[in-house]
Amino acid sequence: MATGLKKHLGNARSVVGNAMGGLRGGSNLASWVVAGTLAYFLWVKPSQELKREQQERAALAAASDRYRYVEKVKPIPDLQETGLIYGNKSRSNTPEN
Repeated sequence: MATGLKKHLGNARSVVGNAMGGLRGGSNLASWVVAGTLAYFLWVKPSQELKREQQERAALAAASDRYRYVEKVKPIPDLQETGLIYGNKSRSNTPEN
């Protein structure tokens, strides 16, 4: 039974080794490093730079828009006129005749 397990394990190692390019040891590691470096510089880095440029363009467009929404602080209402503080709220500023 142990020979069958060893055979299956050896077959699995062979399949994995062939899937990784058939190289063993340091050359296998070096080939993966080269492939990873190429992938980074050919796909990952350009897409990150494109995304960064698009964000910068959007920020510049938003900053230069004259009609953009600008949030303003609402004025604080007079507490006497709203009735929250009692006192001269019923008097008007214009004199009555």
